[in-house]
Formats: sequence, C-alpha cells, structure tokens
Amino acid sequence: MPTGVAAKRPDEKRGQSTRPADASRTDKDGPFGASSAWLIPLIVAVVTVVAFLPAIGNQFVSWDDARNFVDNPHYRGLGWSQLKWMWTTFHMGHYVPLSWMTLGLDYSLWGMNPAGYHATNLLLHAANAVVLYWIARRLFALAAGSVTGEDSARFVLPAAIAALVFAIHPLRVESVAWITERRDMLSLLFLQLSIGAYLGFASPSGGLRRLYYCLSLLAFLCALLSKATVITLPAVLLLLNAYPLRRVSLTEWRGAKAKKVGLELAPFAVLAAATAILSVVALRPPDQLPLVTKAAVSAYSLVFYLWKSVVPTRLSPLYEMPRPVDPLQARFVISFLLCAALAAGVLLGWRRWRGATACLIGFVIIALPMLGFVQNGPQIAADRYTYHAGPALGLLVGALALSLSSIVSTRVIRTAAALVLITLGALTWKQTSIWHDSERLWTHALSLDSTSAVAHSAMASVSYRQDRVEEGMHHSRRAAALAPTYPEAYNDLGVGFTRENKPDSAEESFRRAIELQPDYDEALNNLGVAIVRRGDIASGIVLFQRALAANPDYADAHVNWGNALVRSGRQSDAIPHYEAALAVRPEDADAYLNWGVALAQQAKFGDAALKFRQALAANPNHTEAREYLEKLLAR
Repeated sequence: MPTGVAAKRPDEKRGQSTRPADASRTDKDGPFGASSAWLIPLIVAVVTVVAFLPAIGNQFVSWDDARNFVDNPHYRGLGWSQLKWMWTTFHMGHYVPLSWMTLGLDYSLWGMNPAGYHATNLLLHAANAVVLYWIARRLFALAAGSVTGEDSARFVLPAAIAALVFAIHPLRVESVAWITERRDMLSLLFLQLSIGAYLGFASPSGGLRRLYYCLSLLAFLCALLSKATVITLPAVLLLLNAYPLRRVSLTEWRGAKAKKVGLELAPFAVLAAATAILSVVALRPPDQLPLVTKAAVSAYSLVFYLWKSVVPTRLSPLYEMPRPVDPLQARFVISFLLCAALAAGVLLGWRRWRGATACLIGFVIIALPMLGFVQNGPQIAADRYTYHAGPALGLLVGALALSLSSIVSTRVIRTAAALVLITLGALTWKQTSIWHDSERLWTHALSLDSTSAVAHSAMASVSYRQDRVEEGMHHSRRAAALAPTYPEAYNDLGVGFTRENKPDSAEESFRRAIELQPDYDEALNNLGVAIVRRGDIASGIVLFQRALAANPDYADAHVNWGNALVRSGRQSDAIPHYEAALAVRPEDADAYLNWGVALAQQAKFGDAALKFRQALAANPNHTEAREYLEKLLAR
C-alpha cells in the first residue's frame, strides 16, 4: 500500500516503465517479486536484533507470564498430552494452538530459562522485518505500474526503510519483550506470508498462480491459529486489489472483475468469520461498556496509536481504563473530531494520494479488532495492539522516501533515514530494558501514571516478595482507594496485614476480595491459610478446594492443603498435594520442604533429608530447609 506514485490514468499502458535504463535490472523469483543480494535483508535482520538485544536478559514478568508459563505445566513439551491441551484449550480467553506449539518447543529446548523464549520472540520479529522488506519491494513495483511486480534497484532503500521503521519502532517493544505476546510475532509472520503469496497469485505467474493462492489461504489459516486478531485480512486483500493491484475499483462493485475478486476472497472471509465466532466463545468477555462509550474508547485508541507512532515517548505497559469512562470528556471529544477529519482526509485523498490513503486505510482495517469494540482487560489502549498494523505505517514512510528520491539526492535520504532509525533504535533499546523484571516494569508504569490501581497492586506484590512490607502496604492501600471494587487490591491488603501479624484485618480483606470476585483463587487460598492458622482446618481445606476448582493448576493451594493435612496428623494424605504442586512448579522449594516435614513426622528420615536437599537445590538460601537438614544430620 505504498504512496508517492501517482495513480495511472485509464489511457496509460499498464506495464510500461519510466525508469532509467541504469535502474532497470529485474529478475523474478517467487511471490515476493525480484530479489537483489541478501545483504540488505541481512542488515535489516541484524539491526532489528541489535535494537532488541536487552530482551535476551529479561525475566518472566508478573503480567500474565505466571499463569501462562511459570504455573502452567500443560504447555511444557510437544508430547501427545501437551499437543492435546494446546489444540483444545481457551486458556486465558485465547485459542492460539500454533503459538502454544512454539512455546512448547521453547520449553523442550530451554526449560524454564526465559532467555530462550525471548530469543525466539526476537528471531520471529526479525523474520517479520525481512518478510516486510520483500513485500514492500513488490508493492512499490506494483505501484509504479508493473503488472507483474517487476523489481528495481531503486526500491531497495525505501523497502529497507519501511521494514526498519516497523521493526525497531518502540511501539513494538511490548510484543517482542513480553513472552506472553509470542502470538503477535507468529501471527504476523503468517499474515505477511499470506499477503506475499496472494500478491504472487494476483500477478500473472504462469502455472504457479493456483499454488500461490493455496499457500496464501494456508498461511492465513496458520495466522488465525496463532492469534485471531488477524481476521481483517480479507478486507486488506480487497484494499490491495484496489491499489496497487488495480484489479477492482472501490467505487464500482458490479461487474465481472469485482465478482471474480469476491469469489477469490470468499474462502478467506469464511475462515475469518468462523474464527471471530470462536474468539468470542473463547474470550467470554466481561460486562461491556454502553455503545456510545465504546465508540469513544475506540476513537481515542485509534488517535492514540497514530500519535504514538509519530511521537513514541512515555510508553507504558498499562494505559488503565478510566473509572468511569465519560464520552463527553475532552480527550474523547477531540478524538471523535480527529477521526472525522481522518475520514474526510481519506475520502479526499484517495484520488490524488492513493498510496498514502491506502496505507492509512490499511492501518485502520488491521487495527479494528484492537480498538475496544469488545473490552477485555483493564486497558484503554496497549502498545502491543499496534503490532499487526505497524507494517502499514512502515510502508507509508518507505514510500515517502521513494517519492522524495525524485527531488533530493539518495545521500540526503540515507542520512535522514539513518537519523530517524538511530533515534527509534535508541528509544527501543531503552524501552526493552524496562521489561527486564517485574519491579522495573511496574515502577516505570507508576512513574507515568500514579493513579493506576493495577500498577499499585502489582507493585505491592513485588514489595511483599522482597519483604518490603511497609512499602507494599502503601501500594495496597493506594490501589484500594483508587479502585474500591478492585479485588486484587483487597487481596494484597490481606497479604500485608498477614505480614504485619494482624490476622483479623487480613481475613476481612480476603473476604472483601472474595465478595467482589467469588472465584478469586488467590484470595480463597489466602483466606484458607488464615483460617487454618486459627485452628479451623476443615474450613480452610474447603477454601483450598474452592481455589483449585477455580484454578486447577494453583500450586500454592496444593501446598497449603497438604500443610493443613499435616497439621491434622494426616501426613500420608498430604504427600499427593505436594506432588501435585511440584508437577505445576518443579522448582517450588516450599513444596519440597513441607514434603520433607511430613516424611520426618513419619520417621522416614532418609527420605526427608532428600526432600530438604531438593528444597535447597531449588533455593540455596532457604533457611528453614537448611535448618531441618542440619537437625536430621545431627541425629
């Protein structure tokens, strides 16, 4: 969807080239068009990897990574049981079996070392950059009037600029540096392969056209199985048929050509519709905002993404939805007006600046599923929601460079592009480092929005894990004050009160969290611990059962259930719960410790010593495990 090349008038001969003779070398080699040496795509890949290199040292973060990986035994490997789970689960509201398969492969290669997962994310992102480079070259050639998409050396630099503006833009960081968003990289890779193959089909290519069509449809299916938000591809292909393929006109929908294109796109549309229905079933979206409010959020999101694409500063892992959303608030009214202006610009620009207009239309089409028509989660917008639409704006920048090449020297364009790309790369490097660990991530989020209840609650959890109880209580109280109906805030308050040895206040907080969310597994587990500590073991076990009914893979609930059974003298019954906890979290030192205690109480001292050693292997600083082991060895 390039710009900078005037649309051809009907009386022009299609396929004619106005290129100078010294720039006319062409050779056709597949659906992506002509290719030059692989040096440029290699440079694109290397620059992309370098910009995101800090991600390799990043950890799992407390932003869905725990439920997806740390506490999820089902994806670990590519055996039959794992594959069955991957192809049947709607885990956390998504049906993404192919993405899970790549993560299962990561586990087979790296275990629970996050560096391997980050490396795979980065390689997939670099692959997306390279594929976009080839697509850009083909689109620029088609826009120049080549029916077959014949390539030329003059498209190399603009295509590289398009690929790198997309690839090393700071808005890409959330998708690449967050392991949970593997689905973004994989789905875009298949989406771009589908577009590339379709371009090969739509251009005369002899007997290969049918093969390209089948490959395009297959790649689209794989994209849908990686992440459903690519469902707008049929509309993107229709746009490409209008420009630069020029096979149909957006103003004339009758006739043999339009019917032919419609039949070609019908299978894509059927796949997209089926996936959309499946996604709604999988997502089970919570209560939705009123229609007018949804429109306000969607308009704001679109303007937000376009603005951040131009000025990528103050990027956060969470742009929290305001409570409540007032559609008459200034930012929403301004967003409505800007969207109306954008629509008017598109209508007026289609005839004169068709390429630029097509890029903007493509951006909106691809971003549509992420604009808030179906709310899910605490965010009003998210950097990751620009990942699939990002190539459209990259193409716009690359095509601008192509247009300028006719009035300024290549050296000027290269210098300007280098300055822009260096700036983007530096911002991306810095933003990637923010995702290093949970504390750095949520500290950054709070530095940008001190009124975020979600960020305060997340920071409270980080503080409690590091024994900074006073700091954790500050964040918990702040979260509860900002969002009185936010259950996580009250659960965190309960944790803080427990650490301050205020059991009554802790119980009250846990009960309030459960009142707000009856199936809140963490609050049920924490209340169960509090009740067991005051001697009501049977009631505590009931709460552990409820927690596991809500989340069968909740290792802590199994450990605490086992501890309650040990307290009541049922050591043998407790051991299966420790085993279940370790199946979920193999490095759970507390599970080994308590298993060892249960064995020691049964006078199985040799087995108990082994469990204490395993606890120390999982956590060499585990003081209790060391003390128990020393006591056994001193017997």
